Amino acid sequence: MGTIVISGTVVLVVFGFGNHVWWLAAVAVLFLYLQYGRDSSSSSSSSASSSSAAGSSSGGGATPSSYRAYRDRRDKQAKWERRYQRERPLESRRQAREKS
Repeated sequence: MGTIVISGTVVLVVFGFGNHVWWLAAVAVLFLYLQYGRDSSSSSSSSASSSSAAGSSSGGGATPSSYRAYRDRRDKQAKWERRYQRERPLESRRQAREKS
């Protein structure tokens, strides 16, 4: 994945000699890759004290880096589901009927 992003960035920079908007696109691609594209191995090097922050910053389908991050994410999801049922009782009952 990294080689694709780097080669794409090089292509955008080469195109940028004619039109500077391509340079902005190259910077945006690099920023998005550094922000969201790196795999979880780089986030697992963070300290254990920031495991709750690492768990919340992981994407929806990403595997948690530790069991504590998984538990934090699971508890947060349960809290939101309880809040949804409390604030929208008719909708939650309808969804329960459709599920069964």
